[in-house]
Amino acid sequence: MSELYLLADFGSTWTKLTLVDCEREEILATSAAYTTIREGIECGFAKAKAELEQQVPNLEQAKIKACSSAAGGLRMMVAGLVPELTTEAARLAALGAGAKVIRVFNHDLTDDDLAIIEAEKPEIFLLTGGTDGGNKDCIINNAEALSELKAKFPIVVAGNRSASRQVKKHLEGLDYYICANVMPRLGEVNIEEVQDKIREIFLAEIVQAKGLSQIQAMLSNILLPTPSAILKAMELLAKGTEEQRGIGELLAVDLGGATTDVYSLAEGLPRGMNTILKGIPEPFAKRTVEGDLGMRYSLQGILDAAGLKKVAELAGLSEERVSELSHELQEHTDSLPNTAELLALDEALAKSAIEIAVSRHAGELEEVYTPVGQVFAQSGKDLRNVTKVVVTGGAIVRVEKAAEIARHSFFNPAEPNSLRPREAEILIDRKYILSAMGVLAQSEPDIALSIMKKELVHE
Repeated sequence: MSELYLLADFGSTWTKLTLVDCEREEILATSAAYTTIREGIECGFAKAKAELEQQVPNLEQAKIKACSSAAGGLRMMVAGLVPELTTEAARLAALGAGAKVIRVFNHDLTDDDLAIIEAEKPEIFLLTGGTDGGNKDCIINNAEALSELKAKFPIVVAGNRSASRQVKKHLEGLDYYICANVMPRLGEVNIEEVQDKIREIFLAEIVQAKGLSQIQAMLSNILLPTPSAILKAMELLAKGTEEQRGIGELLAVDLGGATTDVYSLAEGLPRGMNTILKGIPEPFAKRTVEGDLGMRYSLQGILDAAGLKKVAELAGLSEERVSELSHELQEHTDSLPNTAELLALDEALAKSAIEIAVSRHAGELEEVYTPVGQVFAQSGKDLRNVTKVVVTGGAIVRVEKAAEIARHSFFNPAEPNSLRPREAEILIDRKYILSAMGVLAQSEPDIALSIMKKELVHE
């Protein structure tokens, strides 16, 4: 009998299941059920599983593995010394681990900063600051300040190793973890150990608080936060394995109801002889999340960022009608576009969200004049030569114009300094399987890669 995997993705509003036959290297069936933390995640899982069993009976033999972004995902705060250096390295580490970074702090934490931390209470706090052998005062002062808060949460320390002894002294009795410095030397980023620790804490502690422990007995294990699973899948797709070639550098966009996540699997280094890199080198596998850009919960953020006029023009509707329909969608976040007007509005919102999110993710060029002439300073990644764009998310994978929407991730001559892809082949995750493939990749990378190559629709 073929080995079966039942792969679950527990989201804030949808539980998605994917059934995989490993011997045949194919997807047998998929299902999804609307669910909320309030009614219990196990209810959504039961609904989706019942739907799946109508397509493929006798699922008892399947190994069940999962990822989760339930209850808003993994909420983190980060603190560092210099915004462009250790703080940025810390932010990249947290995002790459699958977190939603809700606050970023620089230099010494102020009384106002501490009040925010106390009120909003992150699920994990990442504390960094100083290169090894460099500034120690900032991370020591911040460790002491955090130790005096009433709110308690895991603290991951990844800063100047010369400060470790004093940091440990201040954090004694708290739930803290010491990792390698995210920036041991200027210009060197070291985030893998921190990301592994964040995922470990997610599995050990956060899952229990999300209601997922109620169905833990049914699962083999919960492996990853959902964004981290998608990043793993995209890294596998880009790089390949020892047995299979990947498809090369790519950009991926996950358009959700609350956020728009963007992933780039590319070096993105400066290409021109007269272009210099400004800031820190970014990791090959990079993720950003735009918490103000979402198709339902963060719909207003799209309107604010793009402008009501532009969204109305893209939808072919009046500004007044866009406002009316947007209000309806925000009131009924589980609604699907069932009229021509709503479909047009959804497409306009999706185009706007993708354009803005990819613009924020990609690098930029800035003209700089020096005594030897004009040069360009590049911040972030140069993605202009990326030739594959992968899109996923409920608002895009089920619509006919998915490729048209995805093209809004491309370079726009009206923004000549933006380093978005010039032109690329579009691959659509029609069956909504990328998070499942990231989970499967943990144990069966070759099978996960083969399935993605077969299932991603080229347009």
